[in-house]
Amino acid sequence: MSASPPPSPTVPVNPQKARSGLNRIWHAAGYSLEGLRAGWGEKAFRQEAIAAMVLLPLSIWVGRNWVEAALLAGSVVIVMIVELLNTGIETAIDRIGPEWHDLSKRAKDMGSAAVLLALLLCTSIWGAAVFQRFFHG
Repeated sequence: MSASPPPSPTVPVNPQKARSGLNRIWHAAGYSLEGLRAGWGEKAFRQEAIAAMVLLPLSIWVGRNWVEAALLAGSVVIVMIVELLNTGIETAIDRIGPEWHDLSKRAKDMGSAAVLLALLLCTSIWGAAVFQRFFHG
């Protein structure tokens, strides 16, 4: 009995790798939308997305010019990006196994710390902008 031959190096394991041009972009956009749908299933991301629905339009009003508005809006979007990355880390760790491990805890804690820093950055930018706009003439 002979062993089956190894897979050909030209056949990708991931079909996305073989796509090109608009077909690749189309499929990548679909994967991104699936990621946003998965993120919506996470309570923290959902809360941040709802806050963004309020803060993004407000950034145009609070910002005195396009640079300030972009900074305000960007800080909100950064929080959402970091939350999605944190959720990705947590999901990958959970796939490995449910047992407690020092490295798993460390990865999850670092992801959580990244979210905290993004929230602090966003809060400080918004606090400074609101102070400048309404309390500092």
